[in-house]
Amino acid sequence: MPAFASELARERPDEIAVRDPDQALTWAEVGDILNRTANNALHADLGPDRRVAVFAENAAETALAHLGCLLGSASTVPVNFHLTAEETAYILSDSESRIVFVGPETVDRGLDAVAIVRAEGRTIDIVGWGVDRPGVTKWSDWLAAGDPSDPPLDVKPRANLLYTSGTTGRPKGTELPPTMFAGGDTMAEHLEGMKANRFAMFGTHLVVGPMYHTGPLNGMRLLVRGVPMVVLAKFDAEKTLAAIHTYKTESSVMVPTHFVRLLALPDEVKAKYDVSSMKLAAHTGASCPVDVKRAMIEWGGPIFIDAYGATEVGTTCQITSQEWLEHQGSVGRPVPPFSVIVLDDDGNEVPPNTEGRLFFKDATGRGVIYPNDPEKTKAANIAPGVFTLGEIGYVDADGYVFITDRFSDMVVSGGVNIYPAEAEQVLVKHPAVLDVACIGVPHTEMGEELKALVILRDGVAAPSATDLIAFCRENLSHYKCPRTVEFVDDLGRNTMGKINKRKLRAPYWEK
Repeated sequence: MPAFASELARERPDEIAVRDPDQALTWAEVGDILNRTANNALHADLGPDRRVAVFAENAAETALAHLGCLLGSASTVPVNFHLTAEETAYILSDSESRIVFVGPETVDRGLDAVAIVRAEGRTIDIVGWGVDRPGVTKWSDWLAAGDPSDPPLDVKPRANLLYTSGTTGRPKGTELPPTMFAGGDTMAEHLEGMKANRFAMFGTHLVVGPMYHTGPLNGMRLLVRGVPMVVLAKFDAEKTLAAIHTYKTESSVMVPTHFVRLLALPDEVKAKYDVSSMKLAAHTGASCPVDVKRAMIEWGGPIFIDAYGATEVGTTCQITSQEWLEHQGSVGRPVPPFSVIVLDDDGNEVPPNTEGRLFFKDATGRGVIYPNDPEKTKAANIAPGVFTLGEIGYVDADGYVFITDRFSDMVVSGGVNIYPAEAEQVLVKHPAVLDVACIGVPHTEMGEELKALVILRDGVAAPSATDLIAFCRENLSHYKCPRTVEFVDDLGRNTMGKINKRKLRAPYWEK
């Protein structure tokens, strides 16, 4: 087994390394699975970019497929397990993945997606756990065929390829950035570089978010630092407290929606569980409401770190609980290699405490990169290494960044990025819809939710809001669809046909 696993198996033979609701694996068991997975990946024809996809809900196997394939010099592609077969097929094809791993919840869509990809003339295999289906290689059989010896450490480590929703309706792949990927020319160097992980100084890590996001995926990388992980299948507020209480977990990554749901639990429920073992809770995905953040600090102590950034670049700003209490509402100060610039509409830099468009400068010159889309890469950077995450805000005199609005169309709901273009392109195909614009409006628990503003055609039977939402859900993943619909007479398109989404959003946020 890998050196880190064999050492831990010897030092802590009875310790559970990975636990999910259905199983508990020791370091020896984890080491054997990782060896077999790595060697299978090493000996497979994975194409020039050596990509495999993981299209599965949270489970021990999900984590080990990612980590084992990383050790086998493969670039893993986390696929959102909410996606339809057609959406999944696009990612499998665009990433040129040669293997897709599925679980019982995704096997049907996975098979349909593979059929679409194969119809394009591409080669792809499907491996699944918890399933017994024709055309799917069982995970147990796939592992049994693998070499259990230690994989070589002179192979090249390859970053994950993650897909973000697209402003034009198609998601774009972006490699895990250097700020989040240890890099190195060899796997030995990569494993050494992982020592810098800030979570590695703590004990058991709790995974509560979906493992197609970078934050929850961090748990599997922590295994190489000897940090055990507890994986929840889905976030549940009380089950999260119970896991902290039972397994004495010390770190986790959450989003503000998780905080809202935890705080909403009755006091008597919260009092049942001891959460004092927690030493670090990083939160990301969206700016946390001030009252929510303050309440979490009062409950859990100053253990919270806000990591503001994006999949494409990693964390651009960071703030500790102590700093936040002095600069309430801030997402922190820029962290190397990033610095912040605030520009007005004419592109001029503005002084402190003046609202404008937030841009970040990457000292390495990298900025935002989409490997398969040079045009979108060019559009994302206004100058070499200078990019925006689409936010409006200001920087105070002490250098702390505050977010006040968004000039991009993106909606952040429950920590998940949603681009309205995808829902708009579906809804406009409805025979009764003349025009449509989707915007983000306030939601107490999710932060934002997607609302569709719809102009109906004259002389056509008018659908209800429920009808339009159902129509959208027939063609798109549910989380990308509007939760509410409002029928309007005008969307304010200008002479060029463009819509000012910020103007459309304003009345809802002023209420």
